[in-house]
Amino acid sequence: MATEYDLVILGGGTGGYVAAIRASQLGLKTAIVEKGKLGGTCLHRGCIPSKALLRSAEVFATSKRGEEYGVIASDVTLNFERVQERKQGIVDQLHRGVQHLMKQGKIDVYEGFGRILGPSIFSPMPGTISVEFESGEENEMLIPKNVIIATGSRPRSLPGMEFDGEFVLSSDDALSMKELPNSIIIVGGGVIGIEWASMLSDFGVNVTVVEYADRIVPTEDKDISKEMQRLLKKKGVTIVTNAKVLSETLNIENGTVSISAEVKGEQRIFTADKLLVSVGRMANTENIGLQNTDIVVDRGVIQVNPYYQTKESHIYAIGDVIGGLQLAHVASHEGIMAVEHIAGKNPETIDYFMISKCIYSNPEMASVGYTEEEALARGLNLKVGKFPFKAIGKALVHGESDGFVKIIADKDTDDILGVHMIGPHVTDMISEAGLARVLDATPWEVAHTIHPHPTLSEAIGEAALAVDGKAIHA
Repeated sequence: MATEYDLVILGGGTGGYVAAIRASQLGLKTAIVEKGKLGGTCLHRGCIPSKALLRSAEVFATSKRGEEYGVIASDVTLNFERVQERKQGIVDQLHRGVQHLMKQGKIDVYEGFGRILGPSIFSPMPGTISVEFESGEENEMLIPKNVIIATGSRPRSLPGMEFDGEFVLSSDDALSMKELPNSIIIVGGGVIGIEWASMLSDFGVNVTVVEYADRIVPTEDKDISKEMQRLLKKKGVTIVTNAKVLSETLNIENGTVSISAEVKGEQRIFTADKLLVSVGRMANTENIGLQNTDIVVDRGVIQVNPYYQTKESHIYAIGDVIGGLQLAHVASHEGIMAVEHIAGKNPETIDYFMISKCIYSNPEMASVGYTEEEALARGLNLKVGKFPFKAIGKALVHGESDGFVKIIADKDTDDILGVHMIGPHVTDMISEAGLARVLDATPWEVAHTIHPHPTLSEAIGEAALAVDGKAIHA
């Protein structure tokens, strides 16, 4: 059986299903092929479940210091089974919501594995999708005018440290732990590794982070990275940087895991109950039929133009499968742009330095635009303002006053180049900075936006004043 569509999307994750909704709005007959559950990694194995766990960890850690707030609760304990139940309840509710959106948009969903075919009796061009079903029933053929590949990514392992789901864990494995270990080694101090380090430490796990670079979260501004390292150490996390893990030294014995790493020329051994390998993600490009097309894959990711067209102009690719910023909100907007390009809407291309990035550790981190190091490397003449949360009344009320807001501006043009935050609820505050970047705002304009008192957002206004040495409460 063969069915014709204006658009078929391979992958029903955040990028894929958002693209499908936009296509439906534009009147395109649309289908999604998804081998797992709609919502993909973000909903089932990433953004949502990890943030649910982080929230439980934050509540637990805050409850243990309730006396600071005048709330006396003796013998605060953690029911991790209940934590996992709450997480799954949130995921299930959102999954039902995505399913409803597909029905509302009259989007056909095929629960199977999609593979791109080359020219055939169905079409003279590559792009027909063969849907294979686990049940073994006959493949279904979808004949689209256009295709969007949104197959996402998966956790990357290290040679000699392959995931076994019991002792050597991926982030996917860690999300489904039935009980917490007493100790864990996290290889990789990037975004995912630091979120897990923060969460597990707040849950009471003894955490050691082993990072190859000279600092954790090396893609963030150096001042932010330095502050995060200080605050994680303050809560008891052991952080080892400049560490080259010797993967062939992995040893699992008597219920514990040990690895060795070369640290500043010396070999050190690390031992714990579990090992979490968090060294990035790999694009899912295998077995989807790319060999039947002229699509170019370079360094493991699909190559696209600014409108997400591959070398086959009617086949687009978005999200983690094209590399770049592997973030759910990025995949969504790439999907919207790809669909609007298909529909002839001439969308504006995305400037990735305008996209806000968030890290949901405790404390949180958020940023948009250039780091100070990146701006200097471009030869720009800078002026920088910083303002601490400890001078913000609302932060003291919350009992979370660590961290600061940092604004980087061009001294010659006065344009804001980057905003970097670490502290309470900064992932909810970064959108103001993102809007400032989109509107090409100056520190003066942000500073003269009257921020209500008492709020955490006052730190943004004060940091903007600090750029020109005019902060009020510094």
